[in-house]
Amino acid sequence: MDTLSLLRRELEESSDPDNPPAEELRALFERMRTVAVIGLSRSPEKAARRVPSYLAAKGYDVIPVNPRADRLLGRAARDRLEEVDEPVDLVVVFRPSEAAGAFVESAAARPERPAIWLQSGIRSDREAEAARAQGLLVVQDLCTFRVHRSLSG
Repeated sequence: MDTLSLLRRELEESSDPDNPPAEELRALFERMRTVAVIGLSRSPEKAARRVPSYLAAKGYDVIPVNPRADRLLGRAARDRLEEVDEPVDLVVVFRPSEAAGAFVESAAARPERPAIWLQSGIRSDREAEAARAQGLLVVQDLCTFRVHRSLSG
């Protein structure tokens, strides 16, 4: 099975039928370099730590955003996304659905217009729809690790 077919299978498991198609997600992973991760966990056993660690191991520049940590993955953690000075290609959100909307809005307000990714089980439909209306790529209820792994064959 080719990588796009594997990715389409992953997309079918998401609860958001408005997620971008497989081709757009592949293009995102090909062009992105810097990823800000909101809610990057201090706990190594949590997905919010394992997934960003995987992305860092694959060569992506991962910027931790967690007000309860000083350093994560060898980098200074930022308290808020607004404290990330460098341009980011993707903002990944590991926060509960009921809190995710504010982070989607914050990411959508960035001047470089990054893609926004809400991990598996996380949705913020109203804010995602508003960001998509601005022309931003928004993914909900999908795991970046599984998508990257699908694209890697």
